[in-house]
Amino acid sequence: MVAIPKIMSGKNVLLIAPTGSGKTEAVLLPILDQLTKTEKRQGISIIYITPLRALNRDLLKRLDFWRAKLGFTVEIRHGDTPQKERRRQSIKPPDFLVTTPETLQAILPGKRMRTHLRHVRWVVIDEVHEIAGARRGVQLTVGLERLRKITDREFQRIGLSAAIGNPDEVAAFIAGARPTEVIQVLPPKEAKYFVEFPHPTDEDNIVAQSLYTAPEAAARLNRIWELVENHDSTLIFVNSRTNAETLGSKFQSPRWKSRTFSFF
Repeated sequence: MVAIPKIMSGKNVLLIAPTGSGKTEAVLLPILDQLTKTEKRQGISIIYITPLRALNRDLLKRLDFWRAKLGFTVEIRHGDTPQKERRRQSIKPPDFLVTTPETLQAILPGKRMRTHLRHVRWVVIDEVHEIAGARRGVQLTVGLERLRKITDREFQRIGLSAAIGNPDEVAAFIAGARPTEVIQVLPPKEAKYFVEFPHPTDEDNIVAQSLYTAPEAAARLNRIWELVENHDSTLIFVNSRTNAETLGSKFQSPRWKSRTFSFF
């Protein structure tokens, strides 16, 4: 919520917040609010740049809900976009274009696309830490300045990242010498630790015989199972792949087979 007023006011923003904290929505909702209030929209209003195509698809799924509710158009453009779709986008551009740094450079020279890009008002750069300081980042910086010449006016620049060690440098990467507000949201982390060493019971001795293991190991397995049963999600850490596979095989016994386990 801290970022929304800044974005609504039109400031360039670098938002740093943990993964899963809702930073994408915090950026997009004020932009979409302003977009939908714009009458007679022309060309492409929003460019959302992601370093990975997988992020393109993930974002498109998340935007589908808002697109249906708010009535704007959104499409993806990358190196593998079919020619038919490219032609359609050049004739009837979307309000919201999701793309990569390389594809932004590729569409800038196109005569029709340049016409549509003149109307860009917002550029959002996701996972900005992935490209700042790298060759792709240099390419993107040049692309943004080329886009600035096409629009013939400033557009709002917004960067998103989960963690950045040098926020001022990254802010300069996003907007150059233009003023940029750095917003760092670091919610307090809470953790509770309990150390347990279950002692084997008579029941554990019976389980140990059926699993061909020590009673102490059976006691630990039973305790782990109790924790799994009493929580919606459980992460179990072991110190090797062999131990993970052994633990998985133990939990496939009839005693515990009611649950599905995934091991990584």
